[in-house]
Amino acid sequence: MAENSSVIYIVVLCAVVATLCGVTIAKTLSVHNKSDFMVAGRKLPWTVLVFTLLSSWIGAGSLFAGAENAYLHGFTALWQSAGGWFGLIIIAVIAGRARRFAQFTVPDLLEARYNATARVMATIAIVISYTVITSYQFKGGGDVLHLIFPELDRTVGMYIIAAFVIAFTAAAGMASIAYLDLVIGALVTTIVIVSVPLLLGEGGWAQVRSTLPASHFTVFGDVGVRKAMGYMLPTLLLLVGNQGMYQKFFSARSEKDARLAVLGWIVGTVILETLLIVLAVIGSAKFQTDKPREIIALAARRGLPTLVGAVLLGGIFAKVISTANNYLFSPATNLIHDVYGRFINRNATERQTLIVSRVLVIALGIFALLQATQFESILNASLYAYTVYGAAVTPVVLAVFFWKRTTTAAAVTSILLGAGVTVAWNVAQGLGWKNEVDAVYPALIASVASLVIVSFATPPPDEKKWRPFFE
Repeated sequence: MAENSSVIYIVVLCAVVATLCGVTIAKTLSVHNKSDFMVAGRKLPWTVLVFTLLSSWIGAGSLFAGAENAYLHGFTALWQSAGGWFGLIIIAVIAGRARRFAQFTVPDLLEARYNATARVMATIAIVISYTVITSYQFKGGGDVLHLIFPELDRTVGMYIIAAFVIAFTAAAGMASIAYLDLVIGALVTTIVIVSVPLLLGEGGWAQVRSTLPASHFTVFGDVGVRKAMGYMLPTLLLLVGNQGMYQKFFSARSEKDARLAVLGWIVGTVILETLLIVLAVIGSAKFQTDKPREIIALAARRGLPTLVGAVLLGGIFAKVISTANNYLFSPATNLIHDVYGRFINRNATERQTLIVSRVLVIALGIFALLQATQFESILNASLYAYTVYGAAVTPVVLAVFFWKRTTTAAAVTSILLGAGVTVAWNVAQGLGWKNEVDAVYPALIASVASLVIVSFATPPPDEKKWRPFFE
């Protein structure tokens, strides 16, 4: 029976890999220029955008960091997800306007509204944040392979995942990513809905309640209000300013497609993230592990019927690949478009641009893999990455759409302080500084305060700087 079970897991995983390869090969043949590679030729309909937004957002951050949080603290982990839900309300307002701008990257927005310095500084923050996010996708994927093939070491599995992601991302860019996400998003959403009642099993909810501490079922659990908000704020800030999200809006077929995609994204995100936390809580009541981040994958392997568990693990594997693709692709796009094409080789041919793009994907993938060897907790890594991006980039991005008075000097100062305070705070805590305050609080305060104070202390911007974003 165990041998048959292993065969089913292998067959499902091979089917997932074959699907990923097939879509990537098909879309690679359609890549002919920079627009095809970076924004899928601006041809994505809202039905595809819904799933690529959903799949790129719900990756190892939800499947492993959120699961780790739920294992340790119960339903308090929903505060981490709720940051994304609140952020989606803001996104619904600006999605159409972002598509109307129709550029390639978030730094495009920042240079148009501010200047080239803001572009470069935002690019640096994006590279720092997104390579960390990519790194824990690699780590989570290695965990999944280890659970499917126990004889395979987690570290070896991590290297295998990294190789897959780097190859897929370098091959076809946004076109490959978007259509992979369509397949993966539909698969994972369906199998998670099926898995929750099956995992709950005979003991039902009463058994889960009696097994876990009462604090796991309260609003703020055993962490308190400040820590709960410390989970929510980084997630909210990352989502609202998310480079990959704007890049997908730029890939939309029209403004209407961008707006419709956000509505579908809201519904899908609330349902799927809630169900994932429920899965993790039920799993924590049934299984004990010294690696809390693995609880959903562990529950799939040990607590579900073989076929369902195999499909869920295959879906998790595919989600990790998908999210890693997205977060590896975004900083590569920044470097090729915002640095190489803007400052190094303004007259680069389409062929040169594609070659350099793929080389950068490989280089950043290796950099992310090196980072993955330096941490254990995916929850802590995700909060750090979210805060670097959220405190440095999100306030100045929101100011583009909502505050005409923002000045260039204020934007540059805000980016510098948001990223600098986050990195310094975490380095100090890593060196032994005893401080329970999450980095998001001082970093966000420094970023927003400098944005407001410096804006009022410097002359207002010319109308031509802000007018295109308010028409």
